[in-house]
Amino acid sequence: MFRKKNILKKHPAVRSYDPAAVRPVIRSSICTGEKSAGFQDLKTGRFIEVSLIRGQNDLDAFKAAYGIEDDIPTVY
Repeated sequence: MFRKKNILKKHPAVRSYDPAAVRPVIRSSICTGEKSAGFQDLKTGRFIEVSLIRGQNDLDAFKAAYGIEDDIPTVY
């Protein structure tokens, strides 16, 4: 009914983030298995959602948009 918009499709340019303040993570729901990619604040632990992950293509787009080459940890 209410879909989350994938902002990476609207703005495909490479973005930057501050690795000293946030780290890239994938948040996964324990119940439904829904996954979303974003950043976790290192001081507060707050999750900032950037994109809904429906498959490997969405994950690859997230990594390419932010220049992430390493594996991204999953938090629940």
